[in-house]
Amino acid sequence: MIRKLCFALALSVSSAALAAEPGKPLFAGNEVIHVSITGPISTIASRAQDSTAPQAATISSGSAADTYPIMISARGHARRNTEVCQFPPLRVDFTRAPAEPSLFRGQKRLKLVTHCRQPAGFQQHLLLEYAAYRLYQVLSPIGFRARLTTVDYIDTKGRSPMTRLGFFLEDASDAARRAGMYEIKTGDRISVSQLNPREAARVAMFEYMLGNLDWSTRAGAAGTGCCHNAKLIGSTKASNSNLSPIPYDFDYSGFVDAPYAIPPEGIPVSTVKRRFYRGWCVHNGQAIAIAAEMRGQRGAVLAVLGQIPQMDERTRRGAANYLEGFFKDIATDQDVTAKLLKTCIH
Repeated sequence: MIRKLCFALALSVSSAALAAEPGKPLFAGNEVIHVSITGPISTIASRAQDSTAPQAATISSGSAADTYPIMISARGHARRNTEVCQFPPLRVDFTRAPAEPSLFRGQKRLKLVTHCRQPAGFQQHLLLEYAAYRLYQVLSPIGFRARLTTVDYIDTKGRSPMTRLGFFLEDASDAARRAGMYEIKTGDRISVSQLNPREAARVAMFEYMLGNLDWSTRAGAAGTGCCHNAKLIGSTKASNSNLSPIPYDFDYSGFVDAPYAIPPEGIPVSTVKRRFYRGWCVHNGQAIAIAAEMRGQRGAVLAVLGQIPQMDERTRRGAANYLEGFFKDIATDQDVTAKLLKTCIH
């Protein structure tokens, strides 16, 4: 009961902080927004595999008064490979601070998750990845906010305009600030002892729920800092312990089930649809507690799927069935121990 009251209070505080924070309307709601990006779109897409050079462009939320100069560039790793995606994820850098009452007020740099390929099925994969961020908001007051967006891409190089779904992802420093914390920059590796045990266990349980294996809360690629598909936040700018990870980038999960997603080398599963627990053994006690907490949130978790605009019924049913498999796996503390914790990392 005490755990539930504390969690509810944390959610209330987080929601109040979001509502009170000035200058951040982009992530203040869940309604679908509509923006236009005008620039050398085809050039960026065709060169994405070899170049992340920024290109001048503009972004607008529908009026000349809310149109701003930006630099856009391809970003990411696997999705920049043209054999994986025809259209890369984008980074949007504002070269002039958006003024009140702009939708973009308070934004400097944004990630835009895009549709990858043209077929309609890829829009459903994008909606599932967006849903993953909404799911984490149910489970934790600490996390990234995302804003679903209809994007008109207007190519200044002569290609026909196109309109596709995408979503903007909140900057890590803003996500930390909402939680009353700070984004922490570290080297490529940290010690498990530096992690907040409860939040690290929550991330591990959430990634298991999604069937995601493409993450680490301890290490990142050489030269990128910790962590792989997770950011660290702490109570002070100089925090070096009790660090809370926040997960992102879920396209390689079984929940999203993108056509290109395959399990990482060294993990004994043949498909991303098969779950495999990758939490730290030292956090097993916290993992059992988090699983019990999540059992109580089953209804709220499944309800998210009914709140995603433009998700078709087949996608919704498949996602719900996949999540139900998770709740079956954690039905009791004994199930958690027998089915998940046996593969924890020492």
